[in-house]
Amino acid sequence: MKASAINYLVDAGPLIGFLDGDDQWHEWSTRTLEVLDEPLATTETAVAEACHHLRKLRSALVVIPRLIAEGRLLLVPVLTEQPRRVEELLLKYPLMDAGDATLVVLSELCPRAKLITVDDDFRHYRRLRNQAIPLVIPDRA
Repeated sequence: MKASAINYLVDAGPLIGFLDGDDQWHEWSTRTLEVLDEPLATTETAVAEACHHLRKLRSALVVIPRLIAEGRLLLVPVLTEQPRRVEELLLKYPLMDAGDATLVVLSELCPRAKLITVDDDFRHYRRLRNQAIPLVIPDRA
């Protein structure tokens, strides 16, 4: 799928919230993700983070590979394709984790796409040329 055809990117938090009924963001994530009838793009790093958090909830964990197999979740290998840019971001934002850095890079590759996240840090991160990342985020995140 071409970057210009991608309308939404998704962070680990909404994936976790969607799949874990006990997560604090479950209701918001479910409401937000269920209405979208198109593939969501993310990075392998963000999916690994979601899988780590869901490791004790096997029924939810197995849904992630299913979403990938069905084409509803598209994985973009940002860390292997853009390691220098990820490094630049990690140096610029000392508290940023690798998953967030890969999502910032993915938002640079898909500039029209909105990032679905519950992470307030994305309000402060900037893409190339100091551009804000278009977000779908809860009001109180």
